[in-house]
Amino acid sequence: MNRRTFLALAALSGATGTAGLAAGCGPDAEHHLAPPPLDLSTPLRIPPLLHPPADLDGVRRFELIMAAGQFELLPGKPTTTWGFNGAYLGPTLRAGRGDRIAMTVRNALPEASTVHWHGMRLPARMDGGPHQLIAAGHRWTPTWTIDQPAATTWYHPHPHGATAKHVYRGLAGLFLIDDDHDAELPTAYGTDDIPLILQDKNLDDHGRIDGDPLKGPFGILGDRILVNGTYNPRFDVTTARVRLRLLNASNARMYQLAFADRRRFHQIATDGGLLPAPLETGTLALTPGERAEIVVRFSPGDNVVLRTLDTGLDIAMGDLDLIRFVAAEQLRPAPDLPATLPAPAPIVPPTGAKVRHFTLSGRDSINGRPMDMQRIDEVVPSGAVEIWEVENSTGTSHNFHIHEVAFQVLNAQGTPTGGHKDTVFTPAHTTVRLAVQFGPFSDPVEPYMYHCHVLRHEDAGIMGQFVTVAPGTESTVPRSYTGVEHAH
Repeated sequence: MNRRTFLALAALSGATGTAGLAAGCGPDAEHHLAPPPLDLSTPLRIPPLLHPPADLDGVRRFELIMAAGQFELLPGKPTTTWGFNGAYLGPTLRAGRGDRIAMTVRNALPEASTVHWHGMRLPARMDGGPHQLIAAGHRWTPTWTIDQPAATTWYHPHPHGATAKHVYRGLAGLFLIDDDHDAELPTAYGTDDIPLILQDKNLDDHGRIDGDPLKGPFGILGDRILVNGTYNPRFDVTTARVRLRLLNASNARMYQLAFADRRRFHQIATDGGLLPAPLETGTLALTPGERAEIVVRFSPGDNVVLRTLDTGLDIAMGDLDLIRFVAAEQLRPAPDLPATLPAPAPIVPPTGAKVRHFTLSGRDSINGRPMDMQRIDEVVPSGAVEIWEVENSTGTSHNFHIHEVAFQVLNAQGTPTGGHKDTVFTPAHTTVRLAVQFGPFSDPVEPYMYHCHVLRHEDAGIMGQFVTVAPGTESTVPRSYTGVEHAH
């Protein structure tokens, strides 16, 4: 793939250690073995859907339990993993715009953790960042009202210094937001609306999770791909069109997605919601934490593999098969895609918008300073639209995630392009300019995070903190954390 082709493909996105990790997998673990050839024949596991009805008081009540369990990452080889409401990954949560959410998170793990609602617009004290620690044996009960467009968001732990380990062990799940203004798109969960949680792993020959997520330049770049926790997966297609909700839940790997037969498909959404119109393409790039939705057309009898392509980048090495789609001989018809979609309004910075610059340095700092839980780095007026310039001054790949916000990438003319996002690729030796829209929430104490979502980098210190406060009070806010570091 030549440089011009790669840069064009990257624009469409909007943007290995040897120490044992799993229980019983220490210095004496079996040698990591290369995976055998795949036939992609194992039925795809679909995470259970958790969509409780609203109570009489209009509240949807969810319960998640974080715990260790036994799960077969490789068939017939159970190993110790972590999950929500099960041994690995978690249920797909579903709610709608305007819903009041009451969440109970119980921590049955042997150590403290958190749960961050990645992509959700909500108050900082409900965000599940590193300050909202849930001690082992304790619970956290955040509440909020969903007020954002339809989107594919997700949840995962965020304990500072241990996020990479907790996610790698299996703690992740999708949180789907519906909207009354959603377009006429496939919506039958598990039939024509399919979640695809992409993860790479290193596994020893006993099927145990192998590798140190905090070693080397990126931690883990595994050579075995799991989709929804399924190794060697296959999905049986029964409808003429299928909506795929894609989540890169890997610690570091970037996916350059394409079908083996080079078929075209339509991207309909990015991290923060629908695009203004379906975008026809043949490739899609996702760095860790990014999401996208695509609609793929199938014909009767189709048998096609979705792959990730080696782009030559340090976090996208290897041509790897992900999942096989096998279409039935008779498919239920599906309506044509609408020509336009109910996308959220463009994010346009006002004249004289505040500009903030962030330099990602090495593997452990932003603007020359590593993460400090006691330091507030930025103070932002609530409801503001600002320009954030994110410079990757290194020769290695990074990306950048901002909690709570929606942003759009700005082109050279300062015009927002692509859809709403919360995570963006920042290639080596480049600067990405973002139009950042902050929510209405004001809290001078509890911070949100911004950080590289390559989890080894995040844990090492490529992370900072900001608070959003009532406009005009920015200069009165302490620049040190004055709260209590535990869940509320």
